[in-house]
Amino acid sequence: MNVSETSLPGVLLIEPRVFGDARGCFFEIWRADRYAERGMASDFVQDNFSLSRRGTLRGLHFQEPSAQAKLTSVLHGAVFDVAVDIRRGSPTFGRWYGVELSDANRLQLFIPAGFAHGFCVLSEAAHFHYKCSTYYRPEHEQAIRWNDPDIGIAWPIADPILSSKDAVAPLLGQVPRLPAYDSAT
Repeated sequence: MNVSETSLPGVLLIEPRVFGDARGCFFEIWRADRYAERGMASDFVQDNFSLSRRGTLRGLHFQEPSAQAKLTSVLHGAVFDVAVDIRRGSPTFGRWYGVELSDANRLQLFIPAGFAHGFCVLSEAAHFHYKCSTYYRPEHEQAIRWNDPDIGIAWPIADPILSSKDAVAPLLGQVPRLPAYDSAT
């Protein structure tokens, strides 16, 4: 597999090694030892799946406390996947990175704990899979408004389909509880 640094330290773009022939293809979505060698959490405890239709935008979500690292991938379709550094005191606080993940490019995005995450669906539908390093805790779940002008994400859709919760999420500057930046990590 090929692992590339992104513009946000710790956020990694992964291109799995794909073996293909006339029957189709095979590749590893996760293998603890190989991912750990490249600095990605090997202690994932939960896998999640969402099915969403074109124009759906989910996010920007995070947990605090109980911050989650995530490994994201698309099993069918295409999404624009985004990570935002929300760690208080981080040199890249409020900056974002986005990439298209699809069943065609088979890319994955590793998002460390302390980042908000969101994605929008570019295809007719998308099957989105992600591994999490801590369990989902509804009492710790938080969101940031998808179109916060201080973050300035260049979403490839203008009028997304949002959940009622995401539609009224606060701006980053209004979120009372954010993770802290640890310069030792």
